[in-house]
Amino acid sequence: QVQLVESGGGLVQAGGSLRLSCAASGFTFNTSNMGWFRQAPGKEREFVASINRFGTSTFYGDSVKGRFTISRDNAKNMLNLQMNSLKPEDTAVYYCGATFFLNSYFRAADFGSWGQGTQVTVSS
Repeated sequence: QVQLVESGGGLVQAGGSLRLSCAASGFTFNTSNMGWFRQAPGKEREFVASINRFGTSTFYGDSVKGRFTISRDNAKNMLNLQMNSLKPEDTAVYYCGATFFLNSYFRAADFGSWGQGTQVTVSS
C-alpha cells in the first residue's frame, strides 16, 4: 500500500532554512501528483506546495511563494521541500501527500494518501 514518510523537521530561528523530505513506497511514484500541506494547532490543513508527476509544473501557496521550493526525484521516489527565510508563522506539522487525480494540486481533500507529518518550529 501507499506509504509516505516525512523527515527533516526541527527547530530553527526566524530567517533560517530547513529541507523536508518525503520517501514514497508502495506505488508507482511517477503516476501521482505530490504536495506538501501544513497544519497548525486549531487550524485547518493548509496547502503549501505541489508538483506534477513529471516534476515540470510546481504550485505554491501565497504565503510561501518566493521562499519555498518543491522538487521531486522520480528515480529515488523522493519529494523535497526547501524552506528558506522561515518565519514564526510557518510553524506547523508538515505533511506529504499523494494524489492520483492528475488535475488536482491544491485541495487537501483530493490527496488520498498522507504521511505521519514532521514538526517544523520557527522561533522569533
